[in-house]
Amino acid sequence: MAVANLTYQPQFQLLGLMDGRDAHPLLFLLFLSIYLLNALGNLSMVVLVRSDGALCSPMYYFLGHLSLVDVCFTTVTVPRLLATLLHPVQTVSFEACFAQMYFFVALGITESYLLAAMSYDRAVAVCRPLHYGSVMTPWRCLALVAASWAVAHLHSLLHTLLISALSYPRSAPVRHFFCDMTVMLSLATSDTSAAETAIFSEGLAVVLTPLLLVSLSYARILVAVLGVRTTGGRRRAFSTCGAHLVVVSLFFGSVLSVYFRPSSAYSARYDRLASVVYAVVTPTLNPFIYSLRNKEVKGALKRGLRWRAALQDE
Repeated sequence: MAVANLTYQPQFQLLGLMDGRDAHPLLFLLFLSIYLLNALGNLSMVVLVRSDGALCSPMYYFLGHLSLVDVCFTTVTVPRLLATLLHPVQTVSFEACFAQMYFFVALGITESYLLAAMSYDRAVAVCRPLHYGSVMTPWRCLALVAASWAVAHLHSLLHTLLISALSYPRSAPVRHFFCDMTVMLSLATSDTSAAETAIFSEGLAVVLTPLLLVSLSYARILVAVLGVRTTGGRRRAFSTCGAHLVVVSLFFGSVLSVYFRPSSAYSARYDRLASVVYAVVTPTLNPFIYSLRNKEVKGALKRGLRWRAALQDE
């Protein structure tokens, strides 16, 4: 840590989603509803995948992990966002700020790699259906999930150590609803060139790798779908892939637009709005677009509700 940070502990004041010191109860109710919907949808998926034997394929294995990551991802930031909407200017300690940054970055990168694993799984299912069982073995699925977690946490640890080693004012206003990397870089009073270089080089490679894998997987799916002769089959495939691609585009597009530009181009208002897209909206949409539209998931949900009703009758 820099010498300036050893003599005192900086504190940060989170200004929240909106500038000013006025409370926003309507926005509070909106984001509270979104957060509860997120928790309900994602935790329902986790429970269904773990409890229903019909959802034992690799696709649902990845969906279960994605849902767990999504609910943790929003929990890192949304409670603090809700607090700032009712009581603007929340004081956050140095340790709490960078702990939040660490988990936010780690969970966000884990989500991007899980999205890549899911797209690879779908590409194998569509393009090599006869070899699907031999390719997507339980050990390979476990390795993909473990690699997603490991790469994400190592990446987050590197960036958090680099940015926390910078010098900061004793009391610094953070024009955001959480301690984000770009915001902390803009607040630093010491040289940020090393941290920025790491974000643009190592960070770009880490983020672009899953994006490239997603693009290649969907390109293979597209080629396979175009070979389908029936119009109905093509329409169903394009409908499913289109919904998935919308979520992937929202997530990766907003992430790239926020993190991979120089700190001189930092815009607090734009970054806060873009952060809402990938930190709140996309994790809430995932369980509905990726799973709850699926007939097998709907069947598992109905079986679970019938089982619960039978227990209550007894």
